[in-house]
Amino acid sequence: MEKHILILTTTKDFLGKFEQENVRLLQEMGYVVHYATNRREPAYLPGEQAAERLGVPVHHIEIARSPFMLENNEKALRQLLWLLRRYPIRAIHCHTPVGGLLGRLAGRLCPEKDPVVIYTAHGFHFYKGAPVWNHLAYYPVERWLARYTDILVVINQEDYRTARRFRLKKGGLVYQIPGVGLNRERFRPLSAQERRLGRQRLGIGEDAFFLVSVGELNENKNQRVVLDALAAMKARDEDFPRLRYGICGDGFFRERIKGWIRELGLADTVILYGHRRDIPAVLGCADAAVFPSIREGLGMAGLEALAMGIPVVASDNRGTREYMEPGKNGFVCPPHDVEGFIRGIEAVRRMPEEAKREMAAFCRESTEPFDIRHAREAMREIYAQADRLVRAGRGARPRHGALPIRLAAGRRESEKRPALPEAEERAVHKEAAGPWETP
Repeated sequence: MEKHILILTTTKDFLGKFEQENVRLLQEMGYVVHYATNRREPAYLPGEQAAERLGVPVHHIEIARSPFMLENNEKALRQLLWLLRRYPIRAIHCHTPVGGLLGRLAGRLCPEKDPVVIYTAHGFHFYKGAPVWNHLAYYPVERWLARYTDILVVINQEDYRTARRFRLKKGGLVYQIPGVGLNRERFRPLSAQERRLGRQRLGIGEDAFFLVSVGELNENKNQRVVLDALAAMKARDEDFPRLRYGICGDGFFRERIKGWIRELGLADTVILYGHRRDIPAVLGCADAAVFPSIREGLGMAGLEALAMGIPVVASDNRGTREYMEPGKNGFVCPPHDVEGFIRGIEAVRRMPEEAKREMAAFCRESTEPFDIRHAREAMREIYAQADRLVRAGRGARPRHGALPIRLAAGRRESEKRPALPEAEERAVHKEAAGPWETP
């Protein structure tokens, strides 16, 4: 009998950005992988092209990023239930808060299948320092949904301690993994010649102090605090014209950030590069990276800069605490501390050359625990555990109580077929009764 698994996310570029290695692992294990997402959501990476290359059919559902868009998400839940009954799906791997909500509810509401449910939390929305509203709105929901979760995956110590207190399905497991894994072969220090030519292409002078941020342009990524820091530095520093700040990324805040740049008089200092596919080439030309996010589950952009041997001036959050060592691979300050970011930037800027070389070496060294090979092995173990449940009968019959699976690793808490051509996939969807709507 074919084994099918559904990967569920809210944004269509998620698979291309984060899930390609997981898809390959599952296919090696003999699974047919399906991908359910909102194909109408704006995307900055071609997630559907990645799915096509991997032979993964993409199913459109009306899932919304916000849990409060009830009409969309109620429709998406009905579409998920249709998918579970239309295909021999034995397991669901859901991501993002709303994906985790709908995926686990769908598993619960489909008792004739009882699929194995894996949820990866890329950073709980309740955390130390989060607004009280986040704790009131998200914590009870996550705690309640945990009882419908077979495997809960987190990516930092704070979330792991929280997840250990949840009551999962009987036999459920909690894992902490090193994020999606860092490709340290791709993100490696540039040679002097590569760096010189790269700065020429980017229009950055050899004598300029070049800062870089990488991330979506939105409120959480907090680029505003860096702009405020630069404006303050400009007002007090005669040497300021030599400083340049490049922002790689796109998003809903693009026009707003353009307005801030004009208001703060930083048009000659800040460069908006937009979405780029050559992030290693840009990072490798930087003198320092700035990573000001308010909230991060881990923060791959910070790790990527460190792997390039570039010191990071980062905001203090549960994600950056996993790898930042102040004074050794960069500097850390509260997310809204303008003066703290100024001190961090100036500390790197005025550092002696020998100290810079030592810091660059430690930056690279500090990323080894997050290498992609460690993440791959962790996910192999997680999928092997899910496969044990599938082979024991889950996802193919009604529930008959918990399965007595034991696993040494982890912490206990309580034949392929080709992808359907797009035209055929749409035709199948149109045949479906009920809530389906094609994009």
